[in-house]
Amino acid sequence: VDVRGIKTKSVNSGGMKVKANAQAPTEVNGSRSRIMNGFKTDDYSTSPAPRTFINQLPDWSMLLAAITTIFLAAEKQWMMLEWKTKRPDMIADMDPFGLGRIVQDGLVFRQNFSIRSYEIGADRTASIETLMNHLQETALNHVKSAGLLGDGFGSTPEMCKKNLFWVVTKMQVIVDRYPTWGDVVQVDTWVAPNGKNGMRRDWLLRDYKTGEILTRASSNWVMMNKETRRLSKIPDEVRGEIEHYFVDAPPVVEDDSRKLSKLDESTADYICDGLI
Repeated sequence: VDVRGIKTKSVNSGGMKVKANAQAPTEVNGSRSRIMNGFKTDDYSTSPAPRTFINQLPDWSMLLAAITTIFLAAEKQWMMLEWKTKRPDMIADMDPFGLGRIVQDGLVFRQNFSIRSYEIGADRTASIETLMNHLQETALNHVKSAGLLGDGFGSTPEMCKKNLFWVVTKMQVIVDRYPTWGDVVQVDTWVAPNGKNGMRRDWLLRDYKTGEILTRASSNWVMMNKETRRLSKIPDEVRGEIEHYFVDAPPVVEDDSRKLSKLDESTADYICDGLI
């Protein structure tokens, strides 16, 4: 079809003939209008409609859209609040980002972990390294959540001032069952006094769904000076920081005083070198 719209032309497309007809100029309100390249044009311009009270009003559609948006947002928030009211059991234990929180009157720190595919071994269960990482992570997050994290790695502000840091002298871990890939574990940890110059930290690792205790761990900690590398007594300033978080409870693992005997290559049945 040419621009003037007076010719018809057959178009051959893949063996099928298609004929397009052009429209002649039409009359609209006494003025001639043309169709050129798909756009409608008028030969004669028309004067704009006179302004009235109606077309001088603001665009109420935009205001209506804003009101609708606010209403929908409020309705969504109300539905979330209503759902939380109906499911307090889920909200109380839900930790979607795994950040953890302080529970039980501020004395216990709780954090959830999902067992990842790269945290399991050949038997498809979590490795002991994975469990130990969870214990370390919850211990540090406990200190951080309590507001006692100084510029050191787990040291309180007063410990940093005195160049002191924590040292683990003993740790006992009992694993009843290893979690598997996709399981969610819940770790509880707390601290307690241990003698005059020591502190004890305990952990309980449970299956999030069933509440089954999977792992119990107990550790003893003392303070050491960064410069002298010697053990130090707990200063009164540091004791004042941490004693508010002490729990008066026995350790979750009974103290085992047995020591592993040293290996003697001369009496060993098998020897394998080069292990990393």
